[in-house]
Amino acid sequence: MHLTQQEENMYDGEEGLGVEKCMEILVALGDIYGAKELVPITSAQISGVSYKTIGDAGLEFLEELSKDAKVRVPSTLNPAGVDLAIWRELGFSEEFTKKQLAIVEAYQKMGVSTTCTCTPYLVGNVPIMGSHIAWSESSAVCYANSVLGARTNREGGPGALSAAICGRTAKYGYHLDEGRYPNLLVDIETSANGSDFGAIGYMVGKEVGGGIPYFKFKTPPSTDQLKWLGAALASSGSVALYHVEDVTPESKWALNVMQEDKIEKLSINRNNIDEIRGKLSTTNEKPDLICVGCPHASLEEIKRVADIVSGKKLENMLWVCTSISVKAASDRMGYTDIIEKAGGKMVCDTCMVVAPIEELNYKVVGVDSAKAANYVPNMCGLEVVYNDLENLIIEMK
Repeated sequence: MHLTQQEENMYDGEEGLGVEKCMEILVALGDIYGAKELVPITSAQISGVSYKTIGDAGLEFLEELSKDAKVRVPSTLNPAGVDLAIWRELGFSEEFTKKQLAIVEAYQKMGVSTTCTCTPYLVGNVPIMGSHIAWSESSAVCYANSVLGARTNREGGPGALSAAICGRTAKYGYHLDEGRYPNLLVDIETSANGSDFGAIGYMVGKEVGGGIPYFKFKTPPSTDQLKWLGAALASSGSVALYHVEDVTPESKWALNVMQEDKIEKLSINRNNIDEIRGKLSTTNEKPDLICVGCPHASLEEIKRVADIVSGKKLENMLWVCTSISVKAASDRMGYTDIIEKAGGKMVCDTCMVVAPIEELNYKVVGVDSAKAANYVPNMCGLEVVYNDLENLIIEMK
């Protein structure tokens, strides 16, 4: 792999031990995937944040790296394992939180913005079309590639952090035109609403694996619906890019390079969607915790929650997971007050997937996210009920 003079200097340790380690990681990844060169990036989204997932070994690695390494491009952080402000109120332990705060502090020393969100595009990290980036959260990767038209592979946490510190990443895969061709044409034969998009994404992700689907919908999906679709695609398969006809920025280009008479096709009807929706629930029991915001909720989603719970008193706990930036807007709009008066909690910095909710005495979690429905049973060992937000909250009387 060809390196520029500056990149060789980094690799040889002339810019510090931390940069040297990161460049070694990038070169190794480039060699594995056959990259011919590195490419400069404009931003990074870094995973490997929750103490639940990286543990003491991850904390030790970050603290060592933070001694002499700084990021070179705007970089944001994935959700942590607790709400950094109201962790005690939510029931998280002091022992866990102490380790979690140390992880966040290490990233902060390296210059990473500690926004702790899986929707960085809602808090200012918005790459332009065609720009090369290094993002590592699966749903964010899918959104950046598909909806924004930026270019990133599904980076691991160390890979994205190394790219942020060196300001470049290996040029292969989704960074290349030929890595962005669709290989499955998906025709949605029915109208889709709400949690249908998660079910569709889950079904297609299982079918296409790491491929690139091209969707034809009856009506154009909204930005939130595209977010739900991509999150499900990325969790049930390893999809990092999809195209939606006349919606996503590369759809016309993708249609031109796609040979419709040769490409594999998949048709999805209402029965298919309803069947998957049913399979995503692991129990028929009433949830004792409702979690919204996987990926983190937008202001419009929070408004929907506020509209549904306004004037109600909820029997069971409701978490609305979002970023601190979007919560600030929710506070100003009065949505936070409505939700909290109903008995719900606005939860920042974390979500039901990476938080140790299994330690909080909850048994059944109600979600409107197919990603959460897929991950919670495996990562938290809890039962899930998958449904539209309106139906989940109506159950709480």
